[in-house]
Amino acid sequence: MAIVKAYNKERDVTYVYDSYSYWDKEKKQPRSKRKLIGKIDPVTGEVVPTGRRGRPKSSPANSDTNSSAAKQTVHKSSDQDAVIRDLQKEIETLRRENQRLNKVIDRMADLLADVR
Repeated sequence: MAIVKAYNKERDVTYVYDSYSYWDKEKKQPRSKRKLIGKIDPVTGEVVPTGRRGRPKSSPANSDTNSSAAKQTVHKSSDQDAVIRDLQKEIETLRRENQRLNKVIDRMADLLADVR
């Protein structure tokens, strides 16, 4: 499996696909299939999921539910803050792990240079 990027000139969007190869027994040659993952956000460069996974939740249509929607927005905001804090902790943990692994790589490169 491989990640493939395809640029669409008409829409000015780069789509990201998960591509995998298989053998076509009838034609006796390799073929490939792609599954859409998402598109690249031009501002951040991150992959934004498309389809059902990437669609925003629909807003309530009735005006009676607008007050409850406002309460949900406040509640969602505090939930989002908690998620952001958790993600920041995870990023810091991953940074530390990356630094540790880079040190291991440097030590291994030194050992390999000594062996040669």
